[in-house]
Amino acid sequence: MPYLDSTTSLTPSQNKYPDNAFEKLVLDLSAALGPSSGLDSDDVNPLDIQRLMEQYVSNPEEWRPFALGDNSRGYTRNLIDEGNGKSNLILKGSLQETLYTWPDQDKLQNGQSSSPQIIKETTYTENQVTYMSDKLGLHKISNPDPHNPAVSLHPNHTNSTVYTPPNAATYGFCVFDEKTGKASRVKQSHFYSIRGERC
Repeated sequence: MPYLDSTTSLTPSQNKYPDNAFEKLVLDLSAALGPSSGLDSDDVNPLDIQRLMEQYVSNPEEWRPFALGDNSRGYTRNLIDEGNGKSNLILKGSLQETLYTWPDQDKLQNGQSSSPQIIKETTYTENQVTYMSDKLGLHKISNPDPHNPAVSLHPNHTNSTVYTPPNAATYGFCVFDEKTGKASRVKQSHFYSIRGERC
């Protein structure tokens, strides 16, 4: 598949005159997030980030150099630029977002099961934008088509003093057993590439 070509290397232009619309999006997202601690910060409006992402029309020629992958893995994470991690722009394919209730912690502490219940399932396709935060609920993002890889953009921003939970590649995340509700911590999901260079 062409987007899996790991021989290409490209760094987003760091000047104020980006080479293409994707580089402009990356720079605009970085500028909109500024020095904040992320989308949950008082000085950042998530709708501004969403609007920027909605204005971009996916062009594989622009983002392909950063979309390195490996078909033997179910998932690869490529760092393009530090942004925030809570908004998703679907660049190729489709992604299904499943929203769940949080497990009942009292039941879990008493040794009982408390399976998360599905609240809503939504499938997003190319050029659609979605916003998700742990504040909105327990969620899962998956590719409903195992034969067609999906590519999405997640602005991901952190700074040295603030922990932004959605940055799974840096801090890890929790996986919940769908039957019992028990959480297991996954320490990290390392980047597969950084700015188009294989790690």
